[in-house]
Amino acid sequence: MLHYPAHLRYTDSHEYIALADDLVTIGITAFAVDQLGDIVFVDLPQVGAVLQKGQPFGTVESVKAVEDLYAPVSGVVTAVNQALLDHPENLMTDPYGSAWLVQMQLHEPEDLADTMSSDEYASKVVG
Repeated sequence: MLHYPAHLRYTDSHEYIALADDLVTIGITAFAVDQLGDIVFVDLPQVGAVLQKGQPFGTVESVKAVEDLYAPVSGVVTAVNQALLDHPENLMTDPYGSAWLVQMQLHEPEDLADTMSSDEYASKVVG
């Protein structure tokens, strides 16, 4: 059974957001990882990149498909998970921990209004 931690917010495009003040950590959900299968490559933006909510900011490639990553909020990238670039397979074992994608300075807190709770997200992907 896949889990969706209650302290995170979720998007329709299967990204999650962990919020700490005005810094957000973005990753992809266990559901997305499960759907992709064996992940072999991750492409992420550079530190300093300005991301716009809803716009693609990178890709995750598996043996099955290449999927775009969409910015769940607008802001500036402050950190990129370099370890994940070297070991994209970590997404399959720890999507909510060590396999985060990017950290950002949140520009528009109202962007979070479009996100879902863990229960809302779980009912969307199970239902």
